[in-house]
Amino acid sequence: MTTASSLRERARALTLEELAGIAWLDVLEPAKRTRAEVALVVAEAEVGELVCRIGRPATYWFGVIDGLLKMSNDSALGTPITFTGVPPGAWFGEGTLLMREAYRYNIEALRTSLVAGLPTATFYELLETSIPFNRYVLNQINERLGQFIAAREIDRITDPDSRVARSLAALFHPVLYPGVGSLLRITQQELGYLVGLSRQRVNQALQALQAQQLIRIEYGGLRVLDLDGLQRRMRQSG
Repeated sequence: MTTASSLRERARALTLEELAGIAWLDVLEPAKRTRAEVALVVAEAEVGELVCRIGRPATYWFGVIDGLLKMSNDSALGTPITFTGVPPGAWFGEGTLLMREAYRYNIEALRTSLVAGLPTATFYELLETSIPFNRYVLNQINERLGQFIAAREIDRITDPDSRVARSLAALFHPVLYPGVGSLLRITQQELGYLVGLSRQRVNQALQALQAQQLIRIEYGGLRVLDLDGLQRRMRQSG
């Protein structure tokens, strides 16, 4: 497994197209946006590579330009638990940075992924000087808290269809994951890794959700047809 330090060694500046896909840059004043764009770097994480590792100090605020990551606990200490998937457009780790503590979770690439990083010094500088950036980060934390509370409630349910519905609703969160839109590029095997189910059982759950006209299974991904309905399906299971 490649180390996080080698990610830094492979880092490069972002292209204009990659910068255009970062939503929070749009809230910054022109001078601060330029400062952030210069500081941002991106690297390609290979399958199974850890972007963040439990116990390591936080050095970047990370975001997914392309690909799919998962946030999980340390399986060596007990039952493996996946907290959430991290799709394109997502930025994560702000809570760890604000607390100035080491990571309490692992972030692993489920497929080859482009991961961007904003150095902590620039992150703190923006927090101290930009009110719009502060509001963006606070909104992120608030939305993520609600997501984790919902995840904890659904994790107590053994019904596989409900678990798949919850995971999909979380992955299509419009605030936390604005880069997803209505179509998520994900395989049934990858969704199985996130939910903790076999690919065959995930397929059965997806077929049931498709029959309810909540999603549509497409080549290479899933399209949500009714996000509100998917969220209601999730809540009713509780």
